[in-house]
Amino acid sequence: MFKISMGSKVKDRITGFTGIVDAQNIYGSGCIQYLVVPKMAKDGKYPEGQWIDEQRLLVMAGGIKPKMREGGGPNPTRRRATPPKR
Repeated sequence: MFKISMGSKVKDRITGFTGIVDAQNIYGSGCIQYLVVPKMAKDGKYPEGQWIDEQRLLVMAGGIKPKMREGGGPNPTRRRATPPKR
């Protein structure tokens, strides 16, 4: 369904914006977009990612292979130290 995989390094053909694909989305209209997140800034802050249409993206060499866990739902390895107060 998605032509570009998560973790791929991509470049917007129009603006030159580059980064790593962090999320994928299909809208009801059929439009496919990817959230492209750039490298961390030199001051240590995370720049804002951009949602870009699939046809505008060019896959570049490199990228990362994200660790994906099977299925969804709660992550059994992440538990609160104490239950929330109600």
